[in-house]
Parts: sequence; C-alpha cells; structure tokens
Amino acid sequence: MFAEAIDLYDPKEIEPKWQQVWADQRTFAVANPDPGEDADPDHFYMLEMLPYPSGVLHMGHVLNYTMGDVLTYFRRRQGYRVLRPMGFDSFGLPAENAAIREGAHPREITERNIASIRKQMRRLGWHIDWDREVSAHEPEYYRWTQWLFLKFYEEDLAYRAEAPVNWCPNDQTVLANEQVIDGRCERCGAEVEAKSLEQWFFRITAYADELRRYDGVVSWPERTMAIQRNWIGRSEGAELLFRVDELDLDIPVFTTRPDTVFGATFFVLAPEHPLARRLAEGTAAEDAVNEYVKRTAAARGEERLAADREKTGVFTGRYAINPATDEPIPIWIADYVLMDYGTGAIMGVPAHDERDFEFAQAFGLPVVTVVEPEDGGDAEEEAFVAHSEGERLVNSGQFTGLPAPEGARAIVEWLASTGRGRPAISFRLRDWGFSRQRYWGCPIPIVYCEACGIVPVPEDELPVLLPEVEDYRPKGKPPLASNEEWMNVPCPRCGGPGRREADTMDTFVDSSWYFLRYCDPRNESAPWDRQIVDYWCPVDQYIGGIEHATGHLLYSRFFVKVLNDLGLLGFREPFARLFHQGWVRFAGTKMSKSRGNVIGPDELVEAHGADAVRLYVLSDSPPDQDRAWTDSGFEGTVRFIRKLWRVVIAAADADPSAEPTPLARKAHETIAKVSDDIDRRLHFHTAISAVRELVNELGDAPGDPAARFAAETAVSLLQPYTPHITAELWERLGHKTPVWEEPWPVADPALLVRETFQLVVQVNGRVRDRVEVEVGLAEEELVARAKALPRVQAHLDGKPIRDVIVVPGKLVNLVV
Repeated sequence: MFAEAIDLYDPKEIEPKWQQVWADQRTFAVANPDPGEDADPDHFYMLEMLPYPSGVLHMGHVLNYTMGDVLTYFRRRQGYRVLRPMGFDSFGLPAENAAIREGAHPREITERNIASIRKQMRRLGWHIDWDREVSAHEPEYYRWTQWLFLKFYEEDLAYRAEAPVNWCPNDQTVLANEQVIDGRCERCGAEVEAKSLEQWFFRITAYADELRRYDGVVSWPERTMAIQRNWIGRSEGAELLFRVDELDLDIPVFTTRPDTVFGATFFVLAPEHPLARRLAEGTAAEDAVNEYVKRTAAARGEERLAADREKTGVFTGRYAINPATDEPIPIWIADYVLMDYGTGAIMGVPAHDERDFEFAQAFGLPVVTVVEPEDGGDAEEEAFVAHSEGERLVNSGQFTGLPAPEGARAIVEWLASTGRGRPAISFRLRDWGFSRQRYWGCPIPIVYCEACGIVPVPEDELPVLLPEVEDYRPKGKPPLASNEEWMNVPCPRCGGPGRREADTMDTFVDSSWYFLRYCDPRNESAPWDRQIVDYWCPVDQYIGGIEHATGHLLYSRFFVKVLNDLGLLGFREPFARLFHQGWVRFAGTKMSKSRGNVIGPDELVEAHGADAVRLYVLSDSPPDQDRAWTDSGFEGTVRFIRKLWRVVIAAADADPSAEPTPLARKAHETIAKVSDDIDRRLHFHTAISAVRELVNELGDAPGDPAARFAAETAVSLLQPYTPHITAELWERLGHKTPVWEEPWPVADPALLVRETFQLVVQVNGRVRDRVEVEVGLAEEELVARAKALPRVQAHLDGKPIRDVIVVPGKLVNLVV
C-alpha cells in the first residue's frame, strides 16, 4: 500500500488541481462590509511590502510572502475575515533601470514582469485577493497619487524650493537623504554628489516631533523605532541670528549651548549650505570657495566627522556680527559642518567644542573661555566641553558669574527681546525631496505660468497622463522636458501660456499610501471610502525589510498623520504590528535584482512542487535572521512531504478514537506549540519542526488508536505551509469541508498536563543523560535521581559537587 501511495503523490497533478479549485470558487476573495453593516471585530489585514516589478521573484520574495501566507490561513481559520491583497510598485528607478538594461520601454518591461510575477505567485499557491490588485503606473492609481499631492500642496505641506540636494551621477537624478547609504546611491552604489537645484519637497519636518512617538502602535521592533528616532533626532536649544551687514542677511544658527555665545570667535557654513557660494561672490576668495565647495560638499558625513580627520576650510572674505558681543567674526566654509544638523551653520566656540578647537588651532583663530568649571581649567590647551556641576559663566558681559544653565536661559531671553534669538528645537530630519529628473514616474500636476506663478492642475483634469517620449533615458535633465507638445499647456488659472512640471515623483510617494487603496481599489470618485479604510486599517500585520525604516516606513507614517489631520482617515499609524524578515543572501550579499545575485523558485517548483519550496524556505532558521541560500537540505524536505503522504494515507482507514494515548497527547502538544509559535512569535521553523516530530511518531505507531486523529492534526497544522498536499490529503481522509475552511484546531488542556517529563541531566553544562521522572518532584529528589544515574556517576568520578543548578520541569546541572 505504501508503494502505491508514493506513486499517487504527484505535485504536478495535485497542485494545479487545487489552484483551479481556488480560482473557480474565488476562495481568496474577501468582500468589504456593506454600508451600514455593523463593524465586524474579527477582521484582519495581512500585508507584505509590495514588490518592484524590475524582474521576477527570487527566494527572498518567497520567504517574505510565504510567511504572510501562513499568517493569512492561520487567521482565516481562527474565524477572521482576512484581507491579503497584492500589487506592484511599478514606477520609479528600479523598473526604469531594468528597462534601460533590456533596451525596451519601461511600460513594456514593467507589464511583462508583472505578468510573470503574478504567474509565479499563483503557481506558489499564495492566498491573495487578486480582485484588489493595483499597480503604481496605472492611471487609475496615479490619478489619486496626484490628487493627494494637491491636498498636501493646499496645506503648504508640498512646496518647491532651491536647496542642496543629493545627485546620483549614474542614475542622473536627485535622491532623498534616506536613499543615500554611506555616501552612495542605494540603488546603483554610485558615489553621490552635491548640487543646488529647484526641487519639490514634502514638509515632513512639520511632523518630526510626532514621528518620534508611536501612539497606538501595538507592536513594532524596538530596534526599528530607535532607528527612526535617531534619524529624526531632536535637540533643545536656541536659534541665534548672525548678521552679515554687507549682504543684508541674517543667518540663523541652532545651538544647544547658548551659554557659550560670548565665546564665538568665528562662523562656519557647511559646503552644501545654499549661502556658501553667495557669501564669497565678489570677494578675492570666490574661486577658492567655489573649488572647496565642489570638492567637499558631497563627501560622506561619517568621513567628514572622523575624529582623526585633518580640519580643512576656506575663509569667505565676509564677516558676521556676533549677536551677543556685536563684534564681527570671520565666516568660513568647512566640511566638518554638515547640513544634517541644525541650520547647516555653526558659531565656532573653540573653547567649548572639540572640533571648533581643532579648527581654531589649524587656522590660528582666537580661543575665548566663557564657561569655567569649579576647579578652573585652561581652554587654551584643550576645549572644556563637558558640563559639570557648579560651572559658571566668565567673560560673558552682564551674565558673567551666573551658573551656566541659568545664564543660558537669561542670554536667550535677552537676545529674544532684541530680535536676535529665540528658544528652539532642532531635528536632524530634513524635508523629503521627492521630485526626480527621470521619465518613469507619476507626473507632478503643476503648471508654471509667468503671470500666475505655480498653478496646480484642477482635480477634474486628473490624471495628468505620462506621455510617450522618444528617448526616456536619463541625461541630467528631465526627459519629459523634450516633449514640447505635452509641456506647453494653457495656464489653468488665466489661460495664458504655461509649461508643465517636467520632474516626476519618486516611487516612495506611490508606496506611501498603496495599502489604503487596496481597501477600496475600484473607487472612481475618491482614493478610498473612509468607512471602508477605517474598517480594515491600520494594517494588523506588516512584513518587510528593516532597510526601509528611514524611507518607506517613515514616509507612510507621515502620510497617514497628514491624511488623518485632513479628515480622510480615522487613525494615525499605518501598521499596528511590524515584522522584519531576514535577508536571503547569495554570493556573500543580500539577494537582490539590482545586484544580479538572485536565485528564483521556478526550477525547484517545477522539479518538486510549490509545497516543498514553501516548506523548505520556512524550515531553515528563525525568519528574522539572515540566511545564506543553499538547496543542500531540500531533499530532506521532499522526503518529509513524501513521508507525510504515506503515513496519512496509511491512517486514513483507521477508526477515529478519543483515547488519550501518548500519540494523542503528542498531537495536542503539537497543536499548542504550533499555534503559539505562529501567533505570538512568528517562529515558523519551530512550528514545522514540531509537526515533523508528530509525523515521525505517527509513522512509528501505525496501529495506535489515535493514529487517525494524529494524521488529521498533522494535515491541519501543515495546511498554511503546504496548502496543496494538505487539501488533497484532507479530502482523502473523507472530509467534505475543505481543510482551509476548517476551524484551527484547539488543544485539549487536559491532555497538555503530563504526569511525567524527561529530565535532562548535565555535568558542567554538558548533557550526560536523560531520565523520565514524575511531574511535581521536589528539587532535592530531582538532584538525587540525577546523581544516581550510572552515566552521570561516571562523569562525576567521585569529584566534589560545588554547585547544583535546577531548572524546574527541565534539567539538573551538576557543577564539579
């Protein structure tokens, strides 16, 4: 019978059969609540980060989406109405660069890849509601991306300004700060340069303080929240104005040490500061400043702030007025100052800042001590930077003698009264630059008119369709600008000649709200119906990489907070529970289409079936840990699936029994462990291991009265992992209701109470024996039983025991 059963297991027959059943029955489709329907508390929104269609799926995707699939089936069988949609982040650099590599149009390559990925996803049997599919490049979607832009613009949360930006010379476009990793483009790895350009920004800094909090978030990794808080930064201090009379300029400086302003003997701007070149215009230093700015502005911040780096700089030929002393101090450009901090300008206080001190030493600038510790100190030899109890102000005019904290408050109040300062909070976070000088993106619905200025496109004229261009490849200026017919339009306000915005939006704009559109994807009159979105959201479980902590995850939180303030949503956080999967590595680095080091699932699925691939990718290790890709253990997974088939078929003819045999107890223990591992910890690998143990015990006890119950339990628990073979086996076990419709099994508490347990005995931390003992024995009796074991006595060898460690219900460790 076993040989016959082996022949019957053929994934090439079984898997297409059940995939067709699911398609015909629309098994994975879920309806929204009807208008006026009572809110169903048992609903669950399961979501993974949507893929870039810049290629086909690789094993990193398989890991990510199979985890979501297990959770989807698990919640569904617990009685939840589960939403699990899918779409494609199809605009932006990844898709366009893929098209450039293949020498075809981005739309052609993107839609071909989407079709291929959709086919792969269906072949893997993932539980996806395809009725809700959206793609960012479809006009039905980006119409609402443009609509949201207009809402942000109306609230002054989207604006255009000239600013220093990160320029990728390879991709020929601006990058947001969050897209620069260690000074290089996150997509192509090219070293990023600094440029000053007119760009579009979202005013994310208006929400900086709130983005540091996580009100209403149920469960986010602490590491992720720490990354975001550190990225946003927050410093309390004061903003002081330094006057440049020659240019009629007031340059603001943020400082956390306003008590040291009397000691500011020079002024420094970051090379990428918008005023750096302007200050030197018309001076003898102009050429030197321009050369210095060009050479240093794009260097990595970590490199520029390195403790052992020699201080460099150039004098602009201009002076600023110290607002406390009314004395002119020289203005320098130096790369140890970054635009990431404060205003990108600092007052140089060499007596009380180590970098300022080194700079002053290098260029012979004065050092004036204005804060003195109780025991004195010589700031001419080293900077006094650490606060100490009892420190006081010196050389600080009318504030001399005050304790430093009191003096700081008094100085700020004094400068505020004269309009030269104020208390302030500064954030490291900068506004989000989202306009890109590339073709394949959402057009920005703006027209420029000489008479009216910046004019938004009216809502009833949306979408502004992305036109065809003869050559979409990047050339350092927007490709859309070459399409004169598209660019030249009447001004929506006055009817005069106007020109469209030629930049497009970064794809992170598209992905900042896609999870909302999934809830109501066919709405033609609004991006979503608030009642529907408020029903499903926030997302109950979100899965995606931690590398998106300062990009997509931060942007999505910003979008949701703004939309809540606009009355379009009833919640302020997008994702209630967040889980970061580990990276699948190959050839020494993260598996990624952009790196060209991907291994796809297709060959393995063709050879062994989708269930084997699904089970294998989750069996290996904790899903939040990185793993190197290898298929060396794949045959073991295939053997287990064949064994599952054999033992379940063998148990199919057995009579059901409720007898509490050891096998029945094992089945209930497995139910409890698998449920806990999935529900609380997302430890899919240990859940699989537990079912393997149950199947092994079932195989060793084919005549056990509980064999059929154990077989049904194994099939039921494996269903979220291997939906095809378990659907087939459940049917062969004689059930009329499909296994995916069956309630999730619940362990009998009475059968979880064991009369005995296996005591592990260690000597000096190494396992030497195991023994079955009664539950509830006193620690003294456990130790006595452990000492009496012959194998343990052999390792004790008569030596005195100096310590005994007892873990109740688990082990005894004898330390000699």
